[in-house]
Amino acid sequence: MSIVPLPVFEADADPKHRDALTLEEQHAQLSAPETLVVRFGSLRWVAEYAYNGDLSPGCGTKLVARTHRGTELVEMLTTTCSNAGCGKSVTRKEMLAYIDQSGGKDYPFHTNGKILRIATVEDLNQQSKLNSSKSDLLRKCRECVSEYDLKMTIVDVEIILGQEIITYYYMSEDRVDFRNLVRDLAGQVKARVEMRQVGARDEARLVADYERCGQHCCCKNFLKVLKPVSMRSAKVQKATLDPLKISGRCGRLMCCLRYEDQTYKELKSNLPHRKTRVGTAEGPGIVLDSKILVQLVLVELEEDRRQIAVPVEELMDPDQCPKPGEAQKEDPLRGLSEEEASKRSQREPGKKRRRRRRKGGSGPSQKDSPESTDKKDDKKSSNRGPAQASADGGPKADGEGAPKRKRKRRRRRRHGRGGENKSSEG
Repeated sequence: MSIVPLPVFEADADPKHRDALTLEEQHAQLSAPETLVVRFGSLRWVAEYAYNGDLSPGCGTKLVARTHRGTELVEMLTTTCSNAGCGKSVTRKEMLAYIDQSGGKDYPFHTNGKILRIATVEDLNQQSKLNSSKSDLLRKCRECVSEYDLKMTIVDVEIILGQEIITYYYMSEDRVDFRNLVRDLAGQVKARVEMRQVGARDEARLVADYERCGQHCCCKNFLKVLKPVSMRSAKVQKATLDPLKISGRCGRLMCCLRYEDQTYKELKSNLPHRKTRVGTAEGPGIVLDSKILVQLVLVELEEDRRQIAVPVEELMDPDQCPKPGEAQKEDPLRGLSEEEASKRSQREPGKKRRRRRRKGGSGPSQKDSPESTDKKDDKKSSNRGPAQASADGGPKADGEGAPKRKRKRRRRRRHGRGGENKSSEG
């Protein structure tokens, strides 16, 4: 089968109908941003540095920057355009508002630095080589710690691209005098050594990867300010206080308990407290329990001690709510009122009797017509004996009618039965 080109595609294939500039040329004509928002360090700090280059890097580009620690490799997050017309950039006002809502002064945000250049292949290879030497540095540091018998645990080590400083992260419950340790390590690595103490949450940020939810740990992914989580949040949100179910990778309460804490507070403020007297559509009662997310209240009625679940929107004043003995209007969702139910219950026996009559009759029910009355009289006369029928003026035994035929049939049946009996006896 031959392929026939369509005129529409032929027109698109013509270079004259295409855009005059390619994507690279259009990207080259864009003005370079003045500042870049980057992320750097093992603790994933955020900074905004000035940029004087001619190229326009994209999100995720590796850059070489001069930070407050020295020359190191950073990753670009976004640009701070004045109008945020691009989908990959934000305004400086929006960025500062995000920082204020994410911790304010505690948010690790830096501005004392500068973007030097876009990272080359040599820069990436050099950083990879430095990262591969971490295991040797950790081994040497742990040997020195055991030699000086210091009560501290070495968690991780960080080496920046310029090798101006090497940072060791450690955990310790008490204050540690590590001056001799730093002196020995600086002589071995030929660089400045810094010891930084971290807590359990920062330790998870450094070495943890995934949580039980299947996602990256929040402290490593986007959280920058790790505030303590109160046990009250766990009691409000979780049905169980099992430490294995409410603790994260660091062994502390999960950080995600803070995300919905404000929502739980607002929803809980709408619900009445326990042992509070409230009014319902079925009468007043006492609050036993409540469900925050579904906004339901478990109420024990004062009249008959029944427990019902009532939405918080239907609660009312206990003094103004309808009394249990008062007649209520029919509610299609809750059923009939007491008055209507009693009326229908009175009608039920009559209906049952009519149904029994229909079931007992030989045929379908009919209205009182002359034919039906004649049939009824015939049935009555057939049930009575021939003497009673003649005395009442009904049809005689020798006449032709329904009663006589029925009697003949009965006699025949009797003869038949008798014949059967005789045959069986013979």
